[in-house]
Formats: sequence, structure tokens, C-alpha cells
Amino acid sequence: MRVLVVGGAGYIGSHICKALAERGDTPIVLDNLSRGHRHAVKWGPLIEQDVRNVSAVTQAMSDQGIDAVMHFAANIEVGEGQREPLAFWDNNVAGVVALLKAMERSDVLHLVFSSTCAVYGEPQTLPITEDEPRTPVNVYGQTKHVVELMLEDVSSRGALKYAALRYFNAAGASPDGEIGEEYDPETHLVPNALKAAAGLGGPMHLFGDDYDTPDGTCVRDFIHVMDLAQAHLKALDRLRQGADSFACNLGTGTGISVKEILDAVETVTGRPVPPTLSPRRPGDAAQLVSDTRLARELLNFSPIYSDAKTIIEHAWSFYARRWGLHPS
Repeated sequence: MRVLVVGGAGYIGSHICKALAERGDTPIVLDNLSRGHRHAVKWGPLIEQDVRNVSAVTQAMSDQGIDAVMHFAANIEVGEGQREPLAFWDNNVAGVVALLKAMERSDVLHLVFSSTCAVYGEPQTLPITEDEPRTPVNVYGQTKHVVELMLEDVSSRGALKYAALRYFNAAGASPDGEIGEEYDPETHLVPNALKAAAGLGGPMHLFGDDYDTPDGTCVRDFIHVMDLAQAHLKALDRLRQGADSFACNLGTGTGISVKEILDAVETVTGRPVPPTLSPRRPGDAAQLVSDTRLARELLNFSPIYSDAKTIIEHAWSFYARRWGLHPS
């Protein structure tokens, strides 16, 4: 297949491109490089363009003979969304509207959409199933929820078939250390813990240690980025084989606490990660863990890299190379 990967110069998108190429497909990256990285586009052509330019995206689909689309071009940092909501609505929602127009004009019928567990908001039950009410509590989750509603409407009235994949906590890097997470500013736990272990940047902030969890720190469902990539390929294949549109969680079903991640970083790197205790952040739930039954049923998906030690090892290999260090 020739797959248009919108936002393919970013963290998850670049790993998707790597996985597509490794199985013989051709990823064509469409990215305006506002947050992605030119050097992360390694497995196919780069079309440097904004997804909101309908005519340019339509032309790219025609020129490249696109068979299907995967979408990752979104603003994701929760705090930024609260400060700059209009930018999130413009990119995360208007960008998908434009993409769907281009797909319709080009008769491209299959879309894998990067969604998030943030569509659920504060969960009423654990683990979180796909039947959990979608009541997002921040702008990021709201924009993803609205896109899911839009996809439901468009799909019900036309030929479009989509998969909305609700990630939990993506982490790690490609096992060979070739690509990894490169956000700026970086707000995610694993890279910031590794920075602290390497003596780079400021202290490692621990946002609350008094949650109702076994060790007092938040518990999250961490899924390795290459496991995510394989799930995307399986979702695309399911659509191409004639399945109806669907939404499902992508996680492991196992919670890992912030303290357990910090302990794993110390074990892998051989370096201490002394945290600085900071107040809880508004909206941080004590636990977010996925129910994985639907992903197993629909996609025959089981993560293989998503234990804490492997996630940290792969991320450390990437960052050690990038920072000129030598992992222990």
C-alpha cells in the first residue's frame, strides 16, 4: 500500500512509517514540520505541507496514488491546550475536516485516526472499556472527542471507513535506537526521567505522592510506541479487508506507577533519579488503565515491548546516542 501519514515527522507518526516500510508498504509523509522533524522522515517522501490546505492535500493524494491515510497531526500538550484553545481546535479539528474533504475528492476511503484515552475524562470504572462515557475534561480530549463524533457522522453517511485508536501512555523508542521521542518542550515522564538521570535539564518533578494507589503516585497504562505501530497496521488491514468502522483502546491493561518508572530508570541507567515533590496537577486521575479485550478481539493485538524495563531500555538507547552518552 501507499499510505499518506499525516504528521509522519512526529514521534508516533515516524514510528508508524518505520513499521509500514519494514513490512513493504510505502509511507508518504505529509507534515508542515511545525513540531515534527525532517530527520525523522527516513522511509519515504516528505510533502512539506499543512493538512488544512485542502487543494494541496488533494493534489498530493492524486500525485502519490494514495490508498489509505493515517492521521497524527495534532497539538497534544494538555497545558498548552488550556492556554491556547483556539490553536488546538484549529489544528486538531479543522485539520481533520480539511483532510476528510481531500479524501472525499480523491476517493480514498480508509482512515486510521490517532485518538486518546483523554476522551474519557475522569473514568467511572477501571479498567476503562470503550463503553465508558466520553466526558473529556481538557481541550485536548475535547478536540479528539469531537473528531470521533465527526467521523461517526461522515462514516454513517458515506463510504468512509475509519479506526479511531484511543492510546493510553505512549512511550519508548524504536528498539534499534534509530528514532524516538523529541518533543520541545518535553512534558512526558519517561524522557524527563532519563534527562534527570543523565544530569540534563532541571530536576525531575513528582506531581503528588498521596494518591490512593499502592505507592501514592499516579498509575498509568504505558504502551511502547512500536507496539502502537503494529496495532495501527492491524487496524488498517482490518479496514482494507472490508470491516466496518470502529474505535478501540490501545494499552496493555496493566498499570505502572510513576515511582515504578523512576525505579526502572535507575535500574536501566545505573544513575539515580532524585525527584522533587511538587503539588498535584489539576485533572490528574489517580489511575488510568485500559481494558484491552476489544483490541485483542478486533485486531488480535497483544503488546510485546510494553513492560517498564523494555520501554526504558529502548528510550535510553535512543537518548544516549542523541546526547552523546553511553548507556550502562
